[in-house]
Amino acid sequence: MRFAILGSGAVGGYFGAKLARAGQDVTFIARGAHLDAIRTTGLQVQSAKLGDFTVRAAAHSDTATVGPVDVVIVSVKAYDNATALPMLAPMIGPKTVVLTLQNGVDSSDQVAAVVGERHVLGGTTYVATALEGPGLIVQTGVHRSIIFGEVFGLPADASATVGNVSRITPRVQAIADVLGAADIDVTPVADARVPIWDKFVYLVAFSGFTGAARLPIGPVWQHEHAREMFDAASREIAAIAKAEGITISANRFETLQEYMTNIPPSTRSSLLIDLQMGKRIEVEALQGAAVRRARKHGVPVPIVSTLYALLKPWEHGPAQ
Repeated sequence: MRFAILGSGAVGGYFGAKLARAGQDVTFIARGAHLDAIRTTGLQVQSAKLGDFTVRAAAHSDTATVGPVDVVIVSVKAYDNATALPMLAPMIGPKTVVLTLQNGVDSSDQVAAVVGERHVLGGTTYVATALEGPGLIVQTGVHRSIIFGEVFGLPADASATVGNVSRITPRVQAIADVLGAADIDVTPVADARVPIWDKFVYLVAFSGFTGAARLPIGPVWQHEHAREMFDAASREIAAIAKAEGITISANRFETLQEYMTNIPPSTRSSLLIDLQMGKRIEVEALQGAAVRRARKHGVPVPIVSTLYALLKPWEHGPAQ
């Protein structure tokens, strides 16, 4: 398959490198020093547990020079969508699939507004990587999973397709086979809305609490009241999902509790990392999106609303 990676940083760059290493035709969309490094010395991945490697692949800043591809993976930060998503158009052919792995629950609709619903697949990913320098991605741990599937043309009630493997479409399965062959832990699903909201239930609270506290999860999680409020915030998101017709996984809060209990205390959300580096943060794609959808459905979300209010002033970097 011919892949293009729109957003070749820590996440997209990592998965693109895995695909290129496995022999797939990959083009990285990048800019500045990162683009120059990929072109001159290749894209390097350093992983203490999975091994280091370097790939040489095409890299461009102008998607008009790329042309139509089979699959575009979208992994830019959500706050860049206004400028990044129009770049999709030159890469779309009649059968091109655009797989968005962005944080939040708005991405599929935003991508579809540019390329049309029939081209879009939605998904989510769990991977611990960081862009440590131009052309250098560092992976901590071994997580490298993608869960994805169709998001449009599905029953209004997401629970109607949960667990029905027979409804996984041929194009989803074909892409999953390629991802799996590239040493990516891939799970194709019938309805991607469920894993997307499963992650949203966790990520809004995780990014919100670590960001508001300016601390990794360990110092936050040691306080019983903070744990209670974290759980309550996650349940606020689950209530929004229910109002939207999304039935999250039945054991979501059990798996979330187990995950949070065992997560390394030094773990920071990407929002906190960006905040500490003085960068823009994805508050609108996370807490903002939750608050807007809650208002639409009349769902009370006092904790998430408070996190949104605390983080909003830092949306564009250090508050003025």
